[in-house]
Amino acid sequence: MVKAVFTTKVEPTYDDLPEARYHFPRTYLRQAEAAVGDWIVYYEPRRTSGDRGSSGGRQAYFATARVREIQPDPAIPDHFYAFVEDYLEFDDPVPFRDGDFYYERILQRDDGETNKGAFGRAVRTVPDREYDLIARAGFARIIRPEAQRGVGSPGLADEQPEFERPIVERLVARPFRDAAFATAVKAAYDITCAITGLRIINGGGRPEVQAAHIRPVASLGPDSVRNGLALSGTVHWMFDRGLIALDADHAILMARDRVPEEVQRLINPDRRLRPPARPEFQPHPQFLEYHREHVFKG
Repeated sequence: MVKAVFTTKVEPTYDDLPEARYHFPRTYLRQAEAAVGDWIVYYEPRRTSGDRGSSGGRQAYFATARVREIQPDPAIPDHFYAFVEDYLEFDDPVPFRDGDFYYERILQRDDGETNKGAFGRAVRTVPDREYDLIARAGFARIIRPEAQRGVGSPGLADEQPEFERPIVERLVARPFRDAAFATAVKAAYDITCAITGLRIINGGGRPEVQAAHIRPVASLGPDSVRNGLALSGTVHWMFDRGLIALDADHAILMARDRVPEEVQRLINPDRRLRPPARPEFQPHPQFLEYHREHVFKG
């Protein structure tokens, strides 16, 4: 097993859904098969789509996941799917370079410039230490408070010197995942409830908004910003119990005769979701559909 980098665009050329699957041609089969059972990081390039003139991509690593299996694409010859699990987005995207430092050594030529040939490979293997560097940078906002407190997720309390313990030990711990998910979702929504527009900061300077999963974790919902909403406590409770939902166009739906009038008055006047500014963070239609069909009581 080896770790790898998978490149995917905001508007993928292939049939990618990073939370669940990565679609690729035979060219990368050997590298992808080597990563089965191990962890990968997703990289977003400058181009946002297959259009060569597109731009605006973050040029950064943005999430990690573990490759479960590789299966042939039943519809397209010489194409394959890498199915993933334990997907988790970074709290902060990690640029591929920080000044003269490249997180992937293979991306830097001997003269210090970027190796465009290596960059052109959509799937490439990465040493454990480089993966560790990327992941620690991506989850820095979660790791640093743990180290300062000397406590954290169960089994992770005795913080060791940096890099002595690989970060992959944390990535399957539910408390760590919950903290990373909450941090990323609240940041995407500017710590504002997406359904009421309320932005309340308590006396301790902490936002009262909570991070809600659209497709529940218990129903295999991923820890993805696209599967998350920033909601106030009461609205979160009602969303989880199917009293509130969203249609495909982000209109707010309410279960008939189940939402108190007092709550209805708090909901955005236009009865529409206030989505994140960046399109790659907006709720994915598949997760909204699951919530409507399996959770909503409308």
